[in-house]
Amino acid sequence: MNQSGLPTPPPTSATSTTNSAQSPSNAAGQPASDVSLGSIVATITSVSNPPQLNQYLRTCAPKDVREVLLASILPGSQDPLTLLNARDHTLGMLYILSARLHTVASDKPLWHHIEGFCRDFIPEQARIAPDRVTLLAIGIRQFAEAEGNPKLAIAPLSDLLARYPPTLSHLTTIHPIFLTVCVATRHFTAAIPVLAHSITTIDLSLSDLTYHDNLIYHYAGGIALAALKNWSAAEELFEICASSPGSVASAIQMEALKKLALVQLIYRGKTSPPSKYMHPILMRLLKATPYSSFMNAYPLQRDYLRTIVENEQQLFANERTLGLITQALDRAPRWAIKKLTTTYLTLHLSDIGREVGISDENEVKSLILSMIECSEISAELSADGTVSFSDPPVKFEKADVDRVLAQAQQQDALLARLEKEMERNKEYLIKAVKSKDDPAWGPAMDEDGAYGDRQSGNWTEDM
Repeated sequence: MNQSGLPTPPPTSATSTTNSAQSPSNAAGQPASDVSLGSIVATITSVSNPPQLNQYLRTCAPKDVREVLLASILPGSQDPLTLLNARDHTLGMLYILSARLHTVASDKPLWHHIEGFCRDFIPEQARIAPDRVTLLAIGIRQFAEAEGNPKLAIAPLSDLLARYPPTLSHLTTIHPIFLTVCVATRHFTAAIPVLAHSITTIDLSLSDLTYHDNLIYHYAGGIALAALKNWSAAEELFEICASSPGSVASAIQMEALKKLALVQLIYRGKTSPPSKYMHPILMRLLKATPYSSFMNAYPLQRDYLRTIVENEQQLFANERTLGLITQALDRAPRWAIKKLTTTYLTLHLSDIGREVGISDENEVKSLILSMIECSEISAELSADGTVSFSDPPVKFEKADVDRVLAQAQQQDALLARLEKEMERNKEYLIKAVKSKDDPAWGPAMDEDGAYGDRQSGNWTEDM
């Protein structure tokens, strides 16, 4: 017995070796038939080598038996999680939590055990068992749903996702799970810290990722950002989802393409050409939907746009695009007016109303004034109702100038450093000297050279 009152794991001795020849044994040399939750917990608390412990936990018993054991309770109804902590026993808690969340007949762990683990676990140890991390994330979501409160999963999943990958730019299986929970519960702002990092790295040793995970993450992220009216970022994520190369087109990509088109209408007033990586069948399928008719009529044919929305309202509602459709329809007069500024210098309010499909002259006036105030157009409205359009003035804020100057100074310092490194390079100097007499290198430079000494003082002081 050890100090915790649990059985001490059997030593890996010659006797154990002899027994293992007679019956199946685990990585610790313990016969599989003798494994109990007590011996598993004892091993978790005594083995200090994480890879060795992971091998033991994987092989201590056949899979079905192992999961039942890990999901059980110690004699005396003692919860094994009360004997462990996330900082010292990351792997052990990971196996036990994931097993108890997925075993039907088990006692589910208390939420404070889940939250404490996700907040304090050691990432380097958890990465040894990426499949168990995936099981844990799925189990947290399902447990919260079973409790009737899906938003309970947001905090632990957020902590798990923040700690597990080396950076948030590493895509993991936790990303799509967390984003779908945020979208399903309409807690869109909870996803902002994650979505602020573009995915740049996919490491299959870090997570057992699938192509589907990539699509779900970017699709759910696009929905969250569109709900927050961050149109440019939503457009980017929907486009990544719709244009991710694959052998066949996915239904998720078709939904992403529909929402991409609507976001572009809201944000740009028109759709952009599809990415060259997009599966060609997606565009063909889109052309056979009411979305294509809506896109083609946008933004000038407002009455026809209304007719499409009225006729296909149930379809848009079922596909959860009615909100985007409505916002695009509301924005149509603004984009129609912006189109007019490229053709006309002056127009009366009544003429503008006729062009954009608004019969009330006062409504047109309010719209024009709103667009001027928001700097969407550059125009003047006279007392007789005539609108004079002009090119928007070019504006430079002090912050913009300071940012450009700072970037220029950084580039100047970088070039100066590279020049010094080249001047210290013996091979470069030999070639530079030979080039003066070698016609193949072109005309020789003057003594100062094109890369001569430069003054790298503070630009703002010189201006």
